Amino acid sequence: PRPNLHTAVILNRSPILTRTPTSFERAYYAYQARIQRALHNPFPHDFYFKPGSLLESKFNLKERKRDRKAFGPGFGADHPLAPGAGVTAQNLNKFGRDDDETPAPRIHASDVNGDVKSLDRKGQRNLYLLIQQKTDDAAVWKFPETAVVDNELLHESAARDLRAICGEAMDTWIVSHKPVGLYEIHPSTTLTDAAAPPKTCVFFFKAHIMAGQVRPGESVTDFAWLTKREISERVNHQYWDGIKDMLSDF
Repeated sequence: PRPNLHTAVILNRSPILTRTPTSFERAYYAYQARIQRALHNPFPHDFYFKPGSLLESKFNLKERKRDRKAFGPGFGADHPLAPGAGVTAQNLNKFGRDDDETPAPRIHASDVNGDVKSLDRKGQRNLYLLIQQKTDDAAVWKFPETAVVDNELLHESAARDLRAICGEAMDTWIVSHKPVGLYEIHPSTTLTDAAAPPKTCVFFFKAHIMAGQVRPGESVTDFAWLTKREISERVNHQYWDGIKDMLSDF
């Protein structure tokens, strides 16, 4: 019999933070930075800044900070005879406090509270939208999925699926008109091939969320933004074996 065609959307929130380097990576980058700092040509500050100006003083102050970070106290622009060596941070108050910006913490409040609905959690990892729907009186976790209607292209079905299940409050982008994977659901039956119900072919499309948040429809009982490992703990084993190679390990 002719199989039933379904489409599903793997909606991805890409990492919003760079990955925390290992101790070896930190040591390597620091070593390379010291080499680059020692061998680079000195910046011609007297050409770009008026001697004795506040901009020159601000540049020299930052240069000393960079030298201290690379080589420790007493090197380069930190030397007493270096240009502008007598400049202090108090001399630069008239520039404002533009250097006092504090970066956001790498561990968000949603990570501490265990809020799996927040798009701010797990900033270093890829997150994927998983929804919970009732199927045969059982709550099942899966990607947003819908059946393909007559004369509908697969990528059109995927876009309709995303709007119908997740709402209109998201700015999303479906990467391609071609699916990234196929998952087949074979009915468990003892009937002969002619009388057996058809299998279901689920075509998966990759998409990215740019802004907004899920506003699930009535058919959805719950949703979560999860990493690959967290997804493996919620879906059934057969479904996981079919989708695991479509997801990023990071």
